[in-house]
Amino acid sequence: MQSLKIRFLVLAFLVSCQSFLFAQEKHYYQTDFLIEEFQARRTKIFNEIGNNAIALIQSAPSVAGFKVFRQSNTFYYLCGLEEGHAYLLLNGKNRSTTLYLPHREEGREKSQGKILSVEDADLVKELTGVDHVRAVEFLGNDLVGTGLIKGSTPVLYTPFSPAETGNDSRDEILHGYARAAADPWDSQTTREARFIKLINERFPEFKIKDLSPLLDSMRLIKSKKEIEVIRKATEIAGLAIIEAMRSTKPGVYEYQLDAAAKYVFYQHGSQGDGYPAIIGGGTNAFMGHYFRKTDVLNDGDLVLMDYAPDYHNYTSDVTRIWPVNGKFNKAQTALYEFIIEYRDALFRYIKPGTTANDVLDKAAADMKKYLVGKTFEKPEHLKAVEKGIEFRGHFQHPVGMAVHDVGRVRGNVVLQPGMVFTIDPMIWIPEERLYIRIEDVAVVTETGVENLSAFVPTKISDVEKTIKEKGLTEFRPAKSLPLKRN
Repeated sequence: MQSLKIRFLVLAFLVSCQSFLFAQEKHYYQTDFLIEEFQARRTKIFNEIGNNAIALIQSAPSVAGFKVFRQSNTFYYLCGLEEGHAYLLLNGKNRSTTLYLPHREEGREKSQGKILSVEDADLVKELTGVDHVRAVEFLGNDLVGTGLIKGSTPVLYTPFSPAETGNDSRDEILHGYARAAADPWDSQTTREARFIKLINERFPEFKIKDLSPLLDSMRLIKSKKEIEVIRKATEIAGLAIIEAMRSTKPGVYEYQLDAAAKYVFYQHGSQGDGYPAIIGGGTNAFMGHYFRKTDVLNDGDLVLMDYAPDYHNYTSDVTRIWPVNGKFNKAQTALYEFIIEYRDALFRYIKPGTTANDVLDKAAADMKKYLVGKTFEKPEHLKAVEKGIEFRGHFQHPVGMAVHDVGRVRGNVVLQPGMVFTIDPMIWIPEERLYIRIEDVAVVTETGVENLSAFVPTKISDVEKTIKEKGLTEFRPAKSLPLKRN
């Protein structure tokens, strides 16, 4: 009996060892894009920088504490690798790509699972299609050995713009650094600025140029596979907003709609959110980027929700607005129908070869005709929609790896197939601190445009029907909650 027990314990130990070894061999690497797509992106950089230049890109740093690592968009865009403290070197002279990685940390792998390191060089080359994989400590020597530094003044390209890593966008990051710069007690600078300073100090022979404009132009035009991922992110965003509609009733808190949406995000494989949820009931919606989500939803008010996931390093940007009590009143109906009509007018004119200015001009002309014979509850409501026709911000920003993605689509930029951006008709009524807006994701096709978020209810009857449906979570009204947030 004792012998049988010992054999059982030995067998259990061997099984556990096999499971551990299997866990260590299982690696994480993206499955959305083929190697050829990453190679094509790197080839475009080679073609642009020429043979007397190199390009050097940092990955995101490893994270501290219990945060989950998220690769920077630029590094992911060029090789798909989700590891920190890595570097990608593109040598224009011989058109070779080298990936520099840290060494294996066995203790870390035991607690977190497989982490791709320089010891996995053959596997990393197989996954990413790079030519060489080297330890990070060789990067300095290899910069000297590129064959460029001894010739005429060599050029080193690296991104000057701050890296996006998750639910942020470059414009918001830059605003944050600008606020820090205004504080005389804060010496914070961007990681990119510190990296450029280090290169200048160690290798003054290089002339450093900004790689960001080239990367921005590349990211502005999405590939078919990128559009597939954005489409999925948009589907998840739409399903989340639909669940929030179903969970809405007077007495529910804004943060409870956030909870319903997050449930849908994670249920569909998202790694988080593409930006903090904007959920504003009543006058809170008047603040364009209201993130606090602490207030209760009141009978008679509208609630605006703008939210999308971080799905496989891509996101979306979808907004809907609906009545808390499930029924649009007469005044709300007139304003809301104007916004829906404006959305449809804008989509009517989007196609390759046109510009945002052309689209806005034609849509505005249609909306002037729409207003003929229309009545509104109050003079200030009519004034708001008339100003809305003059407003030029309904044609908004690119969407992709960031919600406010890099590149530009507004003004006289000629639209091309593969551009993805938001159509965002809106009006303000300052006398009532009332704001009405919806937002959809447009992708320019070879022949016209597709609205990726068209399935999310906008027609009044569809919205009201959705609110009546039972959601995944039935929230209790505020009066029955055991705790109240301030």
